[in-house]
Amino acid sequence: MSYYELATLDTVIFGAGKAAPGIEAWVAAGEGRLCGAWGTDIGTLNRVFVLRAFDDPAQMYAERERALRSDDPFGCTQHLVGLSMESYRALDFLPAVEPGTFGPVYEFRTYRTKINGIMPTMQKWRDAIPERETYSKLSVAMYGLDGVPRLTQIWPYADLASRSKARAQSVADGKWPPKGGPDWLSPDMTSQIAMPLPFSPMK
Repeated sequence: MSYYELATLDTVIFGAGKAAPGIEAWVAAGEGRLCGAWGTDIGTLNRVFVLRAFDDPAQMYAERERALRSDDPFGCTQHLVGLSMESYRALDFLPAVEPGTFGPVYEFRTYRTKINGIMPTMQKWRDAIPERETYSKLSVAMYGLDGVPRLTQIWPYADLASRSKARAQSVADGKWPPKGGPDWLSPDMTSQIAMPLPFSPMK
């Protein structure tokens, strides 16, 4: 399963917990595999991320249409003020996202690439990821199949201090970012910290 949908649900104030049961039931009734569900803690607040994996684009888009045709997508519209669903494919060399306890602090980073930057970026990452993962695990890195050219990554950490240490040490040791990698990126970058919801397979 290398195709992914990352749904972003913006909720009313303190709405993530209220929305969680509906999201869990909605995902369970559909296709694909739930990888994880998180509520933001730093960055844009009152936001939920839902990551699902699919065997192929047809299965993924069938689920997209199910949501668009529903009068209650994700089972929690009474708690929502916004919903977006983005399609992705994992970088070619990465394994499938697996459940497990890796966090509980997850960083979601999205970089807009240059228009022709996806393949060069992928090659740079292929060369650099093995050494970068000696500092901390990468859950997934994936490129957008719709919208603007972009790369979204999910990095788990035990806590914020571990995140700071891994990032600082990998940079100090010259192992990150990938050599030449930033040349293919635009300055448009975002980072958000999120914590797993109770039903998330990734903890």
